[in-house]
Amino acid sequence: MHELALPFLIALIVVALAFDFLNGLHDAANSIATVVATRLLKPVHAVGFAALCNFAAYFLTLAFPALHKVADTIGQGLIAKDLITPAVVFGALIGAMFWNVVTWLKGIPSSSSHALVGGLIGSGVAHAGIGGIKWIGLNKTLIAIVLSPVLGMILTLFIMLISSWALHRVSSRKAEKVLRGMHFLSSGAYSVSHGLNDAQKTMGIITVLLFSTGWLHGKFEVPHWVAISCYIAMALGTLSGGWKIIETMGSRITKLSQHQGFSASMGGSIIVFSASLLGIPVSTTHTITGCIIGAGTARRATAVRWGVAGNVVVAWVITIPASAAVGAMFYGLTTFF
Repeated sequence: MHELALPFLIALIVVALAFDFLNGLHDAANSIATVVATRLLKPVHAVGFAALCNFAAYFLTLAFPALHKVADTIGQGLIAKDLITPAVVFGALIGAMFWNVVTWLKGIPSSSSHALVGGLIGSGVAHAGIGGIKWIGLNKTLIAIVLSPVLGMILTLFIMLISSWALHRVSSRKAEKVLRGMHFLSSGAYSVSHGLNDAQKTMGIITVLLFSTGWLHGKFEVPHWVAISCYIAMALGTLSGGWKIIETMGSRITKLSQHQGFSASMGGSIIVFSASLLGIPVSTTHTITGCIIGAGTARRATAVRWGVAGNVVVAWVITIPASAAVGAMFYGLTTFF
């Protein structure tokens, strides 16, 4: 257990909530890229809709507490919770925030989730060495980096196929009307799944901070005030938008129809909800990108701008090591104080 004065504890919690806000801002494009690209909703309306759905995930967890497994993975599944100190938490958060800001300014849809994982791993290893890593939790996160976009792409192709078959005898005007309604609902579902999975990452960080400083005793469980604070911070961040990334996600990878937009957001929501049930801190950015590529490929392979998609993949590959390096560096700076 590591003693920490209350003002410093509060300051670290504020930094964690700032990361959560930045996560919402950075990942707003994940939730609304398809509805903006297809002009189903105006950007300002889409952002408000996504923010509302992000916060709605809070009420979903009240009904189904088992959906809070991702917070456990972040809080005690990557680095042994007994080895985590306030300095480790500080390094992890600053490492993740630094990478988020860099990619946001460049309009690159990198993963806030994996930036936090990288920051935590880098800071934790700088403090306790390689032995502090819990490889089961890290390995399933690393596997999800590859599987989530691939499964998202395959599932979206399948949804495109099934929905095309179901609507093949319907007039084009009626089919378009049906697909607009389904796209709206599936986009809302994806926004809820995004809020559910991503807000828990900050919950896990704050909870392990409280545990390591003696403010949380007994069972490792997210306090109610931590949960609602994280959902509010993420919703406010989403409300602030991330327009550069929305452009990349919504139009630069491929042009989308209502049918493709529905299929991509539905496929993404299924993947992210499933990951939350399994306690995997999956990247909503990676997932929806794979789904959008799948939707574009369903039309024809040449509809996807593979050069843009390739640049996105490069950002994915370097996110964890880059944020880990920054996390370790900022942890090192704390040793001078």
